[in-house]
This record gives sequence, C-alpha cells and structure tokens, in this order.
Amino acid sequence: MSQHDDQTAAAGSHAPFNPGTQHGLIVRCNIPSGHLTAGQYLVLDGLATRYANGTLRITTRHNVQIHGVLAKDLLDTLRHINASLSASLGASGQVGRHLMRCPAPGADAVSTAIQAVTQQLVEHLLPQTRAYHEVWLDGEKVYDGDVQATGQPASGRAAQLPQHFKIGIAAPGDNCIDVYTHDLGLVPVAQDGAWVGCNVLIGGGMGMTPGKPETFPRLAAPLAFTAPQQVLAVLEQILALRREYAERMKRPQARFKSIIGAWGVERFRAALEQRLGTPLQDVVPMPTQHLDLHLGWHPQGDGRWYLGLSIENGRIRDLGGMHLRTGLRELIATFRPGVRLTPNQDLLLTDLPQAQRGEVERLLHAHGIPLAHQISQARRYAMACPALPTCGHAVAEAERVLPEIIGVLEAAMTRLGLQDEQLTIRMTGCSFGCTRPYVADLAFVGTAPNQYAIYVGGRLDGSRLNLPFKDFVAGEALVDTVLPLLAGYKYQRTAGEGFGDFCTRLGINALRDLADGFRGEQLHG
Repeated sequence: MSQHDDQTAAAGSHAPFNPGTQHGLIVRCNIPSGHLTAGQYLVLDGLATRYANGTLRITTRHNVQIHGVLAKDLLDTLRHINASLSASLGASGQVGRHLMRCPAPGADAVSTAIQAVTQQLVEHLLPQTRAYHEVWLDGEKVYDGDVQATGQPASGRAAQLPQHFKIGIAAPGDNCIDVYTHDLGLVPVAQDGAWVGCNVLIGGGMGMTPGKPETFPRLAAPLAFTAPQQVLAVLEQILALRREYAERMKRPQARFKSIIGAWGVERFRAALEQRLGTPLQDVVPMPTQHLDLHLGWHPQGDGRWYLGLSIENGRIRDLGGMHLRTGLRELIATFRPGVRLTPNQDLLLTDLPQAQRGEVERLLHAHGIPLAHQISQARRYAMACPALPTCGHAVAEAERVLPEIIGVLEAAMTRLGLQDEQLTIRMTGCSFGCTRPYVADLAFVGTAPNQYAIYVGGRLDGSRLNLPFKDFVAGEALVDTVLPLLAGYKYQRTAGEGFGDFCTRLGINALRDLADGFRGEQLHG
C-alpha cells in the first residue's frame, strides 16, 4: 500500500502527506499464487467502483491493486477485502512478500504436491502480528509493545528484515514466474510422475539505480537440491542468514542479492550447511524451461477446462468497444469459475465444464473481449508497470504509452514477416524493474521524463540478463531506434534463433553499427 498525491506523482516527485488535501492511494492485496474465488473477485470488482477509479490492476507478481482509493475510504476498503477472506497484510513493506507460483491448474501428482508445499510456505511466511487487525479491522488488542502473542513467521518480525524478500516456485519446464529474478527460487524436479524435490536458486533481483554501481540486476544462482521434507528448514535458515548479514544502513545494498554478490554462492552454502547441521546436495538436472503464458483453452486433467485471457498490461477496465471489466464481471457471476492471476498480468478462468465453453466464448464476444489467438504475439508477451501518474517512483510513462508503441511494432514486424516470433517487450517508468525488464528480449526503462534506456538480449525463458543498447532515448523515438535491430534480426538470424539470442550473438557494438547502417526508408512501409 502506498500513498501519494496524484499531481506530484505525475511530475515524478514525492510530497509529504497533507491531511488537508485529497490523497489517492493504492491498495494492494496479498493473493498467494494469484488464486481467487469467484466471490473474492466480485468483491474486488465492486470495490473498484465504490471506492477506487473504476479499474482493477493485475500486477507482475499476480496480485491485484486497486488505484485511487481516497484516504477517508481506506478503512472500509480493507474491511471489505478482509470480509471476502482476502487481505492486504504482507503485500508490501519489508517482509517476505506473497509467494509466487505457476498459476496453471493441474490435477496430476506433481502439481498437487507442489500446491501443498506452497500452502505450507504461505502460512509459514505470513506476518503473525495482530496489529493489522487492530488498526484496520477493530480487532481486539492481543500484544503489548514488542511481545508477540501468536509466534513468529519464518522471516521473523517485519522490522527485522532490512528489505523485502521475494520467493517464487516455478513449474517443471515452465518459467512463467521468472524464477531467476527472485531472492529465493524453487524449481521443482519430477521423476516418474512424482515430485522428488527442488533445485534452490538464490540472489536474484531486478532493482537498480542508474549511476550507482552498488545496485544492479542479478539472476538467481543455483545453490543446492533439497528434498520436499527439507524445504521449510532450508527456507528458514536462508532467511535467518539474510537477516543477520544484510547491510542495514545502506538501503540500496540491503537486498539479498547484495549478500550473494559479495559472498559468492559457495560461501553462502557453507554458512547455510553449518546452520542446518547437514550437507546440502548439489543441484540436479532438470528439463529446459520455457515461458508459457497459459492463454487459450486447456484441459485441467480432472475433466474440466481453464481459459487464459490476455489482459493488456493487467488493466481490467471498459474502454472503447471492449467492455472487459463488465464482461468479466458477468461471466464470473454467471459461471462462478475459479480466477487465477498470472505473473504476466493475464487472467485464467478455471474449473469450467466442457459444455460451457461455447457459452463462455459467446459472452466474451458480446463484450468485445478477444481470445488469445486474436491478439498479436508482440502484444501477448508485452508488459508495462502503472508508472505515471499512479506510482510515486515513476519518472516516465509506461502503461499509458506501451499499447501505442506495440501497435507500431506490430505493423513493422508484420512487414518484416516477424509477426509469429515470440519475444518479450517490457516497459517500466523507473529503473526498479517491476516488470522484470532486465531479462526481456527488448526493454524500455524510464530514466527521466520522456527519456528511456533501451535494453536488448534477454531470453524468452528469463534465464539471461540483457544489456544496455542505448540511453536517453525520447519516447517518440523508441520505435525508430529499435526497428533497425528487428530488420537486422530478420535478415541475419540463424535458424531457430530468438531475437534476444541474435542480439547477444552480435554484441552491443555490432548492434549499434547495424542500427547506424540502416536508412529510414528501408524500415517504414
């Protein structure tokens, strides 16, 4: 939950809270694994009308934000969320953030086992303080000062963490959660249809500040393999080491990745083994991972189906001829499906019988809501953060301008015959990296008002950091700056080579030479 004045946020600056003015706030829910019931979704939809700006926003951590809640309405908003058996507790602040997991339904033994351990981890990480309930829900006071009445979560008291801590659980072979960007990542390993444990990855993170080399994006590195019964113990001791050794006086260096960057994996592993009192196993081989958006119709394995809908930049609203919010409200109220939010800002409707598929599609069509195959590859794989005017950290636009940029890129890619290529395009209003831009094939990162740094060379599966291609590019020049790279990719790629792989193979200097060698008339139809 954050607080800012819309006018100062639009200017990219911060202002102190002034009770004499109307402050718009963001309410972020804590939705572990992105799972909602139909009833919970409808409560959030109603709150968006009653107290907020009439939209819902799916975040890149498959959460929900409600934007534009006035300070006077905050208490009622949180009470309604809590009454639906959801909460905002643990959704922000210096705590173990809500746990991410591949949201796709599955009835097989591996999916069931991973879901069970996910629930254990969620309960283990949730802050135990009753202060949230006392302040927002008129709960009975059950503690005095620092004395905790209900025990400690795995991460300890929220005040003990020097920075937030993000945990993600991938699915075997599917990296839709960008597991390498997490402080702690778990990659399940299956053998003969059974879950046998997880490869543990540590030290990932996207946030950075330009001009401060002590801040940097980093991919999580393989640490060890752990059996299912060891997962909780390993998690607890990793968090204990993180609390004990993190830099507390310098906030930019307080992230877990700074410890791993300074120590190295082997030193951290030795310290962890000492705390556990037992050696750790080395990581084991696992299938090649890919990015599955989970869009379209898919069988769940239990006789029912789920439908993945592409939600541009996660914004659920009615706009023009597409009545997305109205159509989803009617569909969810009518068919009562499960609702799962995805790390790519999309939405899955689950537990639908085969017989209802036609009715669901007809309702979507009546509200102008497209199915995945009716949306270009570029738009499906694109993500943007809210940026201006909503986020107080933003210095540039993202969500409000990316759709137009994608439209121009769509046309250019079609002219080049690249319309079927899968590449991730991500945009942020600042360098903190909420859309995980530093692993994208192509990224635009805001550095100043209407100024962006362009990054190229990530991988679709999120397993490689990209590199800065050009800095201080005006928003209106972004497309023309990257079009030569797409043209070069068209004519100089090798068989099966992705755009990020092409950029990495050529290198930044060669890409800059390539861009300088193209003329505008070669790129525009």
